[in-house]
Amino acid sequence: MSTQAHRLSITHLASCDDCAVLRVTGELDRGGEELFMGTLGACVDAGHRHLILDTTALSFCDSRGLNCLLAMRWLLQRRGGKLLLAGAGRRLTELLSQTGSTELIPSHRTVGLALGELPESHRPVWPPATPAREA
Repeated sequence: MSTQAHRLSITHLASCDDCAVLRVTGELDRGGEELFMGTLGACVDAGHRHLILDTTALSFCDSRGLNCLLAMRWLLQRRGGKLLLAGAGRRLTELLSQTGSTELIPSHRTVGLALGELPESHRPVWPPATPAREA
């Protein structure tokens, strides 16, 4: 399932009881923050304590987007979970580094590597057997 607003879209790739894997595409800025927080908040409300964001197609993230990531990380941490990034590009990696956020929001080259940071019982099947569905 996929939701879209402004120049941001979020696609559900895989999930299990504890974890959801979402692809974030486009621009995470002021125009997309309501969609981002609403979509990820719904995942947390559904019981997912761990969220993995595939950011390979995220073309832009500014300070508003970073604040969204940090807010979601805070919410998940309060529930005993984690926010993990996969496939972060050079610009997002630099933003995280320049703001001292790399230790707060871990980034991995692939979704598979990010999933490896979670206990096996908390991981969805990866790669998913069925095509991605809209979130």
